[in-house]
Amino acid sequence: MLYLGPDRKSPQAVSTPDWPSHLADLATRAKDPRLQRFYQAGAISADTPLAEVPFVALDFETTGLDSAKHGIISIGLVPFSLQRIRCSEAQHWLINPRKHLEEESIIVHGITHSDISNAPDLDSILADLLDALAGRIVVVHYRQIERPFLDTALKARLGEGIEFPVVDTLELEARLHRNRQAIFIDKLLRRPHTSIRLADSRTRYHLPYYQQHHALTDALATAELLQAQVAHRFSPDTPIGELWV
Repeated sequence: MLYLGPDRKSPQAVSTPDWPSHLADLATRAKDPRLQRFYQAGAISADTPLAEVPFVALDFETTGLDSAKHGIISIGLVPFSLQRIRCSEAQHWLINPRKHLEEESIIVHGITHSDISNAPDLDSILADLLDALAGRIVVVHYRQIERPFLDTALKARLGEGIEFPVVDTLELEARLHRNRQAIFIDKLLRRPHTSIRLADSRTRYHLPYYQQHHALTDALATAELLQAQVAHRFSPDTPIGELWV
């Protein structure tokens, strides 16, 4: 996951689709068989308690932060539930981003031109990626990366994008630390806003420090963060519809 610069305020509220119905509709309209299979796996109902939700943490390293200009360079994913992280099913890929590899991004994630010189294109690993995501609720830290970047990449390769529900652990932190009361208190006490970056958020829940900007490690870090957030601030009985967007 690339460095985001100063902490962003919580993303503006967006209209959340009825995901089971929406994915069913997309399954009838998708042209690529890999996308058809992905949508046909469907989504759980919004009233499903978190304890019963099959999750998959997803993280991308990219050549920049603008999905219209930059590309995906590595993908990491880790399936998990509230009870267990399935490290044996984790997957990681280096891929050719089809975009210029800028020096600034190399400094952040350490992936160089030689690392991707023989890397496959996203299209060649797409079936495996979508099969790993199908039927699961994707968990990310800052949803303006993974979903938009994958959508843009598929439009360029397939002529059609992708939609799916996500739980954003950064947005869950923003609910607590970027609400009006928290911002008012910070201003009153003349202190900086509480950081909601991945590593800083993990520290608040006493989770161990992991080296940042490796897609697989960041995916694991995100999975553990959601488990901690639910344990401290929600409940295993909380409906998934209260968290996903």
